[in-house]
Amino acid sequence: MPSTLSSLATYQEDIKKSRFIALADKAESPAQALDFFAAHSVADATHNCWAYRIGDEYRFNDDGEPGGTAGRPILQAIDGQQCDRVAVLVVRWFGGVKLGPGGLIRAYGGVAAQCLRLAPKIELVDEVWVSCRCAFADIAMAQSRLAPQGARVVKESFDEKGAVWLLAMPRANQADMAAQFTNITRGQGQWLQVDEV
Repeated sequence: MPSTLSSLATYQEDIKKSRFIALADKAESPAQALDFFAAHSVADATHNCWAYRIGDEYRFNDDGEPGGTAGRPILQAIDGQQCDRVAVLVVRWFGGVKLGPGGLIRAYGGVAAQCLRLAPKIELVDEVWVSCRCAFADIAMAQSRLAPQGARVVKESFDEKGAVWLLAMPRANQADMAAQFTNITRGQGQWLQVDEV
């Protein structure tokens, strides 16, 4: 099951006199990943190499290192650690000893992988959005069934008929919860999966 990071993670290692610092964090969009790289890149470092993976979207950058020796190994580390919605930056200060292509691939990929291994992770769950409505008399019973199904109330409002909720919940539990909701409300409630919020 893919996971993302719950907070910023860092890892530092010296390899043949070069200092490598990896920084990794959650990124919900390519723009957020690029903002992360811009905010954490070090101007006086020799190289600021990076990669991100957000679902099927990914990008990487070698920042002056020989092609394929920095960004791609960082992306491979992200994939190897089964991470998604993640941005990883590896900053290098050259120490005077050339590592060669193989050494660079091992260094960038290894530092990124170790950073992700040590990072606090949270499992990613495929969620759907549900808009639902129930009468005041059914609110308590409906609420008691939502949490065990992994449903979170994202938005709540009330009108003269009862409660209106926008829920985020695991896709796998949606059909079962829809059936329960229909039973709880005796068919009077409304349950609608929505594609976008």
